[in-house]
Amino acid sequence: MSALFAGPGFAIGLAVLGAVCFAGAAVLQHRAVSAESGTGTGAGSREDGGLSMRGLRAVTRRPAWLTGLALAGLGSAVHAVALVLAPLSVVQPIGVLAVPIAVLLTAVHTRTRPGGGVLAGVVISIVGVAAFVGTSAGTAVSTPAPDGATLFAGLVVAGIVLALAAVGFARSGWVRCVAFATAGAAAFGLLSALVRAVSQSVRAGDVGLFDPAVLAAVVGVGAAAVVGGWLVQQAFASGPPEVVVACLTVVDPIVAVLLGVVLLGEGAQTPTGTWLLLIAAATTAAGGVVALARHHPDATARRAARRGLSGPGPASADRSRTPSASSRPEPLPRR
Repeated sequence: MSALFAGPGFAIGLAVLGAVCFAGAAVLQHRAVSAESGTGTGAGSREDGGLSMRGLRAVTRRPAWLTGLALAGLGSAVHAVALVLAPLSVVQPIGVLAVPIAVLLTAVHTRTRPGGGVLAGVVISIVGVAAFVGTSAGTAVSTPAPDGATLFAGLVVAGIVLALAAVGFARSGWVRCVAFATAGAAAFGLLSALVRAVSQSVRAGDVGLFDPAVLAAVVGVGAAAVVGGWLVQQAFASGPPEVVVACLTVVDPIVAVLLGVVLLGEGAQTPTGTWLLLIAAATTAAGGVVALARHHPDATARRAARRGLSGPGPASADRSRTPSASSRPEPLPRR
């Protein structure tokens, strides 16, 4: 029995369960947030379609959102246990299964069949992330973070998050959704890297649990969790859950791996050819997310609506100014 729980099979099962929980949480929270955002009829929306603080407070009282939060917590717990039982290269790629699971759950809920563009985006993003994580895990060697590295990485990621959030506030549609979700995923990637860096330093005996650097990292972890969670809710208010899940499962591990290279020197032994493979895999994964976002039915419907509201052409405008036969006055009878 102990061999069963210690083997990779049990860890893989836990990782799959975590992916199901993350997908279900995304669908439920998207449904709750949509009721309070510009896509719904709630009073918590802003003029630009985002989620106001009043709307965010209202969302946290909705049963669907709370159920999604519980599922996300359960998914995080079982995923953490899976990482303890099996290597990162085995567990981390399984999290990408949340993308097709979210697509399937949404299709069942809406009773619609996903289109070819959506399915292609799902497959491309899964292949890209799996290749990226698998390649990086094969050459990664962890070391304690050097002095000042966590602060530098935190400032760099904070700047990236602010830039992406600015893009999200300035744009609309699928671009807004992807920008907010990517910003939230970058914050979560920083969270994972900080936790890993602190654990490595404490385990090596370089710092104590109450060292100022450790306490500062804990504050950074809390700030990244809050900011990332708020940005993800804004993404839910701006687009479908499948796109948000895709951004999270693609960007989060990529940011975590890149920060691991910067903070922990995990890429010190990585050859140039492997770096080229990593860049190609990351580009492929990002292309899959863009394809999923652009070809999702919500995005195509919004583009069609914008074209319909752009105004009629000259010919149709002339016809619209010409009174129809039913609206013309009847001629007076001749005497």
